[in-house]
Amino acid sequence: MPRYVGALDQGTTSTRFMIFDRDGRVAANAQKEHRQIYPRAGWVEHDAAEIWDRTREVVDAAMVEARLRPVDLAAIGITNQRETTVVWERATGHPVHHALVWQDMRVADAVAEFARDGGPDRFRRKTGLPLSTYFSGLKLRWLLSCVPEVRARAEQGELLFGTIDSFLVWNLTGGPEGGLHITDCTNASRTQLMNLETLDWDEELLRAFGIPRRMLPRIASSSEVYGEAKLESVRGVPVAGILGDQQAALVGQSCFEAGEAKNTYGTGCFLLMNTGHEIVQSKYGLLTTVAFQWKGHPAHYALEGSIAITGALVQWIRDNFGLIGQSSEIETLARSVEDNGGVYFVPAFSGLYAPHWKHNARGVIAGLTRHSNKGHLARAVLEATAFQTREVVEAMEKDAGVPLRVLRTDGGMVENNLLMQFQADILGRDVVRPAMKETTALGAAYAAGLATGFFESVADLRARWAVDRVWQPAMDAGQRERLYGFWNKAVARSFDWLDGE
Repeated sequence: MPRYVGALDQGTTSTRFMIFDRDGRVAANAQKEHRQIYPRAGWVEHDAAEIWDRTREVVDAAMVEARLRPVDLAAIGITNQRETTVVWERATGHPVHHALVWQDMRVADAVAEFARDGGPDRFRRKTGLPLSTYFSGLKLRWLLSCVPEVRARAEQGELLFGTIDSFLVWNLTGGPEGGLHITDCTNASRTQLMNLETLDWDEELLRAFGIPRRMLPRIASSSEVYGEAKLESVRGVPVAGILGDQQAALVGQSCFEAGEAKNTYGTGCFLLMNTGHEIVQSKYGLLTTVAFQWKGHPAHYALEGSIAITGALVQWIRDNFGLIGQSSEIETLARSVEDNGGVYFVPAFSGLYAPHWKHNARGVIAGLTRHSNKGHLARAVLEATAFQTREVVEAMEKDAGVPLRVLRTDGGMVENNLLMQFQADILGRDVVRPAMKETTALGAAYAAGLATGFFESVADLRARWAVDRVWQPAMDAGQRERLYGFWNKAVARSFDWLDGE
């Protein structure tokens, strides 16, 4: 009987394969980074072929590390960076262009063009999403329109489209030799091409964006046996779970009931609240998305607040300014001062996402004086994440009509104790870090394990969730609101920076 379940976690900066036992403990973990490609300002690309190479390498490496054979794995689940858009050849598997990453802004003019006829919420009723550079539909439209021969080849059935999950599943299950062209409803809900009610591609949306339906993957549930892996080290293992990374973290945090929420601190920040089977249309700048769907059951939906730049700001300070040598050093530098010294950093590098949705905003550092030093800047970098999270929490509480009593957290930045304490302080409520911090990969493993009987039930998974640490607010209300007021002033300075260009 298989003793383990695998999770392929394909993120914005790296790919890893983690192997979990029945108790959710990590038996093996292999990870490799891939290139970040910036052809020009505002454009962000990945080489999908490189990502598939890294995928094969980490799967092989983890299986060797754990000394496992394919028969030892009950299933493989996949979780992935969402919205990133790939078009590849059906016959060869070769991408026709670099993948357009979720952060890429080259379709900003198209956003404005579509918004002129119906406004920024033109497609929100069907998709739960505003018009934005963020989602896949306009990225795919750009590839069809701007890369030679792509549209003609797509209409002839020679090309396939997918988010990263589709590209990996297709390759993992055989590629040109019978690979499955599928996605799950969580990833499909991020394309702006799927109808939230029908959980299928919407003909009106496809016509509006000019997308040939024949290049789109089949939409499946998040937890079912799709097929078998053909990669030698895992040959014959069922591929049985797909979740977009933030939905995977929601599942990994055992947020299975309406009203439960988590915040993932990674390249960006993503706060999701499960709204049950109800599709809640946001009035306060949030997204409505699919949370997960188990095979044979109705979908669960979620409200989401997406923040583009959080952990990426630490990397930016490291790589572009050389202020620190490693990302982990940011906490030590920030602790060299008692407070932010009046310095605020609004990281609107790619515009602002939730709750503002200002694609023409740009980054601002405000409040500098002769007193300011690199410690104040480091502190402002960390505090920017907490301030942006409070903005989203406030919007979510208004939309959901219920207060968020506790914030469950995960992601790489939750190891930063200074940030987590400031997050509790600026929210005025408890912040909780779970014992298992790798919740994204764990969520993919849970989805695959449920589909194959490796895990008995959702109740079984909920019983496994445990707390590592709780941060309680220690800041008085007056100070909290004063700091937040200055943050709001700094955010306002970033608005409409590109007007007139």
